[in-house]
Amino acid sequence: METPVTSPNEHDVAPNPQQVVVTVKNLKKSFGDRKVLQGISLELHESENLVILGRSGTGKSVLIKCMVGLIQPDDGELNVLGYDVRSLTADQLNEMRLKIGFSFQSSALYDSMSVRENLEFPLKRNLRIFDQQELNDRVVRALKEVGLEDSIDLYPSELSGGMQKRIGVARTLILNPKIVLYDEPTAGLDPVTSAEINNLILDVRKKYKTSAIIITHDISCARETSDRIIALIDGRNKVEGTFEELKKMHDPDLDPFFRYNEIQP
Repeated sequence: METPVTSPNEHDVAPNPQQVVVTVKNLKKSFGDRKVLQGISLELHESENLVILGRSGTGKSVLIKCMVGLIQPDDGELNVLGYDVRSLTADQLNEMRLKIGFSFQSSALYDSMSVRENLEFPLKRNLRIFDQQELNDRVVRALKEVGLEDSIDLYPSELSGGMQKRIGVARTLILNPKIVLYDEPTAGLDPVTSAEINNLILDVRKKYKTSAIIITHDISCARETSDRIIALIDGRNKVEGTFEELKKMHDPDLDPFFRYNEIQP
C-alpha cells in the first residue's frame, strides 16, 4: 500500500517559536586530529521541522548522536527537553531517550525478526508491555500510520528500501516521542519513494505534534519538509533560514546543492 501524496497545505502545523525544546551552544567534537564539529549553536522549537543540510562527512550525524548521548562532545552545551544532556546519569539518559525517536539512515531493523517482532521489541524493552492484545493493537496502529499494515508478518529482506524506511519510522512512533531525529531519511531512494517519505515526515508532525531535526544532503527533502534550514559547512552552522531565503543567498557552499537538484533561484 502506497503512502498517499498530499499537498503541503494539508500538513500545515505552525511551529511555536516561544517554546524551545532543544538548545545547542558552541558544540565541539573532534576525533583525533579531525575536527568534526567546530562550535555549532542552534535551537529547535516546538512543532518545528528543522533541517540540517550539508555534505556527507560534515558532522550532521555526529551532531544528533551527541544530542542523545551516544557520543560525548568535547565542549559546549546541550539541553534537550529540559535535560542537561552532558550531566545525565545512565538512567536519566534512558528516561530522556524514551521521549526521542531516532529514525536511522539504514532503518536499523533486525533481520531475524518479522515486522511485528521489530515493532514489539521497543514496547517490551522500554515500556515493559507483554500483553499480546495490547502489543498487537499498538503494532497495527503504528503500521497503519505508515500505510503498511499488510506487511506485519513479513521480514526486512522481503521489503523494499522505501518500505524498510517506513517501518523504521513506525517503530520510532510506537513510543509516542516528543522529538524525532531523522538521519538521511531519503538516502538511496528513488524520487517517487523519496516524495512518499517526505510526506510521511509531514504527516508525523501533523498527527503526533512532534518537533523534528532532519539530517540530509538532499535539497528536495529539505525543501519539502523544512520550516527552517541550517547549512552545516566545515563543522559550523554557516547560514540558516527558510528554503527560499537560502536559495536567494547564492552562497558558494550552497549553490552546488541547488544546481545538482536543478532547483534554480
